[in-house]
Amino acid sequence: MPFVKVYEITGERAGEMELSDAVFNTPVNMAVIHQVVVAHLANSRQGTHSTKTRGDVSGGGKKPWRQKHTGRARQGSTRSPIWVHGGVAHGPHPRDYHQKVNKKVRQLALRCVLSDKVSEDLLAVVKGFDTIEKPSTKAMKNLFTALDAGKTLVIYHDNAFNVTRSVRNLPGAKCINVASINVYDILNAKNLIVTPEVIAKIEEVYSK
Repeated sequence: MPFVKVYEITGERAGEMELSDAVFNTPVNMAVIHQVVVAHLANSRQGTHSTKTRGDVSGGGKKPWRQKHTGRARQGSTRSPIWVHGGVAHGPHPRDYHQKVNKKVRQLALRCVLSDKVSEDLLAVVKGFDTIEKPSTKAMKNLFTALDAGKTLVIYHDNAFNVTRSVRNLPGAKCINVASINVYDILNAKNLIVTPEVIAKIEEVYSK
């Protein structure tokens, strides 16, 4: 079974924690991870982009000049796409970019990226987040420094208001609830910091 290092909120080493093989010892499947990440990015798009065609722009009802005997190319409207202030040809229009990914595929991808973080020793369990009485960017920065953490994702297990406020001013750091974990955020971060409660919740949900 894999093990992960446990730290106090001050950054001091506090032992190790044994992890579930079913979740944190999963072989990495790059195809599944790629599929889930692509779907995540596609589903994040609003799809509200829009352009006006020649039928949507104002003006252009009158023929600019007569058809023949002018020495110029024939034109039927000043709102043709080749004219300034004309419509847009083949421009984007509102659409839905949603991609469906099966639940089992998403869960497999999540287990893969978590297992990879554990194998690379980039996941740390920190106890004592509930002892933070008020937001403190300095305390969180000291923790990151003690753990030699780079771009960090902090995953908490409840509405940790003080933790969220402490993390948000640190460059490259992000804080999310365990209910919102996703493959993209985990891959986008170098280090993961979680609580023991988060480990228990992940093993409860994703070991099935």
